[in-house]
Formats: sequence, structure tokens, C-alpha cells
Amino acid sequence: MTAELPELPDLRALNGVLFDLDGVLTPTADVHMHAWQSMFTELFSSWGIEPPYTEDDYFRYLDGKQRYDGVASLLRSRDVEVPWGDPSDPTTADTVCGIGNRKNEVFARVLRTDGIAPYPGSLALIEQLRTAGTPIGVVSSSKNAEEVLTIAGIRDYFPVVVDGVVSAREGLRSKPAPDMFAAGARLLGVDPARSAAVEDAHSGVASAAAAGFGLVVGVDRGAGAQALLDLGATLVVEDLSAFVTR
Repeated sequence: MTAELPELPDLRALNGVLFDLDGVLTPTADVHMHAWQSMFTELFSSWGIEPPYTEDDYFRYLDGKQRYDGVASLLRSRDVEVPWGDPSDPTTADTVCGIGNRKNEVFARVLRTDGIAPYPGSLALIEQLRTAGTPIGVVSSSKNAEEVLTIAGIRDYFPVVVDGVVSAREGLRSKPAPDMFAAGARLLGVDPARSAAVEDAHSGVASAAAAGFGLVVGVDRGAGAQALLDLGATLVVEDLSAFVTR
């Protein structure tokens, strides 16, 4: 779906392109979804929380957000409040941080056991952009972004990575606030109005739009094309291979 544009723009002609990671460059979103579902299904069952966790919860409350913000958002949707805690909390702690750490333990185990590879279309696009000299960077809420990029073999493509670690250190608000994409553009030295942001999450699209990006590309990996357009995407594609010129 391309929001009635006659043809897709040439991303090489822009000041720069900032990519989300999970679900845009790599299929780690699937690993995140599995980890969240496994952890919250067990938690809701043991705490007697209704209604049960569903896939829709992932897209509405978790996808694209920093881990602890996602936990708090989902629990709040069930009228459940727990102490925030501290990032150093053990996975057994019934705090926002402890629950988030519990999920991350599952994610890290799957990632290191099975590995990850970039989407072929995404790899082809970033190779094309690098050849053209178009500045590119990553804006990801994940604190695992550096490890994911390294395991996927694409870390060296990106001189700028704004992730959950950078966000915590610099006090950047989580997506859908504009902070992370604005910081990415600043560090990459590009004008957001003349640049593109590429996102697959509701919160990420809203973040990029709020940061003033002239082109916000939605990648529909399950979030829904119309929902991405409604939240500020300029256009939506199913895969980034659509932008690769041959």
C-alpha cells in the first residue's frame, strides 16, 4: 500500500535514512513477540489477570516501546499497577523492571541459540544506500540492539545507533515521543524534514512523524497498513525490497 503515491521515492536522494531494527532490518520482532507472549501468558495465569494475553496486546502496548514502558503500559491496560523497581531487579521480582528482565532473559537465550539474519530486502536496501553515500542509522528502543546488529552481521553499516541503552543514558523518552528519532537525526547530521524514517511499529511511526521526518515509511509486518497510515506513515510497504532499484 503506497498511500496513493504513483511511485516510490528514491531514498538515495534524501539527506539520510533512519531505520528501526526489530521487524524492519531483522526478524527479531518475531523473537520479541514469542518472548512477550510466553512470559505474559504465564504471568497473567498465575496472577489471575483477565482478559488473557493476546497478539493484539503486543502491537497495542509493547511493539516499539522501551521494555519497561511496555510492561507498565500492558499492565495498566488490565488495571494492574506494580512498583517500578530498578533495572538491577532479578527476574523473580514482581516489579515493572523485574518483569521486563524476565522477558529479556527469554529473548536473549533464543537470540544466542538460534542467531538472526537481516531480511534480504532490507540488506539489499542498506547496501544500496551505503554505495550511494546516503547517511544511514538505527533508532531502536531495544537495549539488545548492538548485539542483534552484530549477530546479524550489519553493525558496520551504521555509524549512528540510538538504542535503549543510549536512551536511558541520555534521558530520551520512549517512542511514541519524538526524542529518539530526533536524536538519531541530530547525531547523523541530517535534517529530519529532508530525511526518511522506516518503522514497523505503531509507536515508532508516531515517533518519527512527531520528530518531523519528511518521509515516514511504514513496513507492515502485522501491525496493519491502515493503522500505520493513520498514525503518520507517508506510505506503507510490505518489504523494503520495494525500494531497491535493479
